[in-house]
Amino acid sequence: MRRREFVTLLGSAVTWPLVVRAQQSALPVIGYLDSRASGDAPQRLAAFLQGLKDTGFVDGKNVAIEYRFAENRDERLPALAEDLAQRHVVAIAAAGTPAALAAKAATTTIPVVFETGADPVRLGLIAQLNRPGGNVTGVTNTSLEVAPKRLELLHQFLPSASVMALLVDPSMAALAETQSRSMQSAAHSLGLDLHILNASTERDFDAVFANLTQLRAAGLVIGGGAFLVTQQERLAALATRHAVPAVGEYREFAAAGGLASYGSSLTDSYRLTGVYVARVLKGERPDDLPVQQSAKVELYINLKTAKALGITVPIPVLGRADGAIE
Repeated sequence: MRRREFVTLLGSAVTWPLVVRAQQSALPVIGYLDSRASGDAPQRLAAFLQGLKDTGFVDGKNVAIEYRFAENRDERLPALAEDLAQRHVVAIAAAGTPAALAAKAATTTIPVVFETGADPVRLGLIAQLNRPGGNVTGVTNTSLEVAPKRLELLHQFLPSASVMALLVDPSMAALAETQSRSMQSAAHSLGLDLHILNASTERDFDAVFANLTQLRAAGLVIGGGAFLVTQQERLAALATRHAVPAVGEYREFAAAGGLASYGSSLTDSYRLTGVYVARVLKGERPDDLPVQQSAKVELYINLKTAKALGITVPIPVLGRADGAIE
């Protein structure tokens, strides 16, 4: 090889990585903020990425994503949100209510797209659903509306029972109050006595299951909220150990040994969140994007657990299940 050709080739080899890095740095950067640990519920993150892809954006190809996970420590979220704001990302996707509140507090200019099961108006995230105002919009799921249905489902599993219990997280006072009120209304219509039990740390769980025995509660409904959602597998294991029929919110609960789960499809709401972030990337303003609601719900039944508890799953309930875990 002649010297001139070699020098030209060497120059290309040196400059090519620099060009690639320059192209990568030119990509718009999204911030992804989540209170969970990075390995938790990977299907939700996959759904978010699918929503981006469906609308024309692929991570590493024409958009870059900066991930920030609080590792199930919500107190870390404000600093993580502030870090994303200081990096001047073009948008922040906030996964869950605590992340949404932290992102809103961190910036009034960067678009924030949230996913939450709570009322975003009551939380102060937006002014109104159809015209959010400001820099925040997003997607809600039907967690609050569906919650009483979990008690109805448990009653179908245990038709002769007269006493049930609901577990809520008192540290999320507004959510706990709303859930308790709606569940008590459902219990009254079903002719049930419903006891409200509290847990805001893992240390509270032993007392919860001890109280179930003292109250003679036949079954347990797991309430919503970030803490209880992250503890689904632990709660399912405790319900199995204490032989308590329990119904949780998401599939992970039934898969971990809980009797059943009934709640919003988070994969659907996270996909819609990805779609909304993509629309912001294409130039739409958050205050012009009305809050969407994911109306899809899912029912999963753990047949192995039902058998161990001596529960016969009603045929109509089994017929409408999205999945049976054996």
